[in-house]
Amino acid sequence: MKPSPMKKNTASMPRVIAGKPDAIADPGRKQRIQNYETAVRLMREGKYEKAKAALEALLSSGAGDLVDRARVHLAACERQMKKNAISFHGPEEQYDYAISLLNTGYYEDAREQFEAILKKHPSADYAHYGLSVMHCLTGRTEDCLEQLAFAIELNPQNRIQARLDSDFQEITDDPRFTELLYPEVL
Repeated sequence: MKPSPMKKNTASMPRVIAGKPDAIADPGRKQRIQNYETAVRLMREGKYEKAKAALEALLSSGAGDLVDRARVHLAACERQMKKNAISFHGPEEQYDYAISLLNTGYYEDAREQFEAILKKHPSADYAHYGLSVMHCLTGRTEDCLEQLAFAIELNPQNRIQARLDSDFQEITDDPRFTELLYPEVL
């Protein structure tokens, strides 16, 4: 009887296929997977610009085995961004859109629209006023007062508008707000 050859214990040895090391051995892979998953989550949330930036960063840092997937998702982001692109006939129309976002609770999107207006038209008092309202609604009193002061400086009619605007209800007891709206009393 011939003795049976000893079998190698291969359970603890890493597997190598076609000369490539096991993906688990790559220490940066876990981080790349997390970055990829973050980008995919952003896409699901409809935040295509942020997802695109995350995917481009992943590709530029060497995505390893995720290159093909990242490219497919990047192309999908670009298609969605083109499809969802909103164009406005003027800053007033963009302001109306920002106010509709504000009224429906999409504060971050509204802020982006107000800031886009101000980037092109820095003296657009109505955009400063809109930012002021947004800051008030989100509890950022300092930013609210700063934007409102700037809006009033650009157009004194904003003082009268703010006196009647129920969106400032949360800060009506703040003496800085009162000083801003009723300087003639002081």
